[in-house]
Amino acid sequence: MKPDLTVEIAGLKLRNPTMLAAGVLGISGSLLRRVAEAGAGALVTKSIGPEPRAGYPNPTVADVRCGLLNAMGLPNPGIKAFSRDIIALKTLEVPLVVSVFGSNPQEFVEVAREAEKAGADALELNASCPHVKGISEICQHPRLLSEIVESVKSAVTVPTVVKLSPNVANIAETAKIAEDAGADAVTAINTVRAMAIEIETGRPILANKIGGLSGPAIKPITVRCVYEISKSVKIPVIGCGGIACWQDAIELLLAGATAVQIGTAIAQKELKIFKSVASGIQNYLENKGYKEVQEIVGLSHRY
Repeated sequence: MKPDLTVEIAGLKLRNPTMLAAGVLGISGSLLRRVAEAGAGALVTKSIGPEPRAGYPNPTVADVRCGLLNAMGLPNPGIKAFSRDIIALKTLEVPLVVSVFGSNPQEFVEVAREAEKAGADALELNASCPHVKGISEICQHPRLLSEIVESVKSAVTVPTVVKLSPNVANIAETAKIAEDAGADAVTAINTVRAMAIEIETGRPILANKIGGLSGPAIKPITVRCVYEISKSVKIPVIGCGGIACWQDAIELLLAGATAVQIGTAIAQKELKIFKSVASGIQNYLENKGYKEVQEIVGLSHRY
């Protein structure tokens, strides 16, 4: 019998440990459905706010040697318009996690309530976008983070995940603050603050100048963060950042992640990466003699 790939996060049952990370593929119901059909164990939408937002002017994305640099500025149609996509996805066979943001606790609550009402299976609070003022600083202010999590938890019944920033002094402490405030799980990590300059003109490449780095370069940071966080909290940890193959996913599971989110790698390996990673995990478990994913979660903490 093949090893069991199902995992559970705060009551959500995933058919395998792969998830779509919040990003451009999560901006419409049709795209999200395609990702589900491609084999993802769960979907996370693009971050949605209380009102429509245009985002930053171009250029918003730069291809750098070690990954992707982006400063999109959280463009989205607003929760009222996006609710139609959530409703249309109720027939999905995998959990739908809606990423939400706001400029204060009240806005987080407003978006969270609307998302739950439309049918979201869970929420991911974007408390860590590195290039949007008012969002990037949340994880740096414990009291504000606690207030946001507590406010959302008191307003909804679906599981609430907090997406953490690596741009803090001690991410394990930040995770513990989220857990103490009632978070059901945490996602680690959001993109790393970074910048690129065009050397012929001397101009910053991104219109916003500062952006967030994703892709292979940040995977070792993700591994370290997941490892530290999983030692300090009892709630599940979702690894996100730099996963490009099944070996990367295994590394994060060993570090303490229950599931992994995939984003940037889709640009290079397309949607087939979800089945490829899931299959690789299953083969690894079988070759090692394990019967289920949970047996290797946090295994590296033995040493």
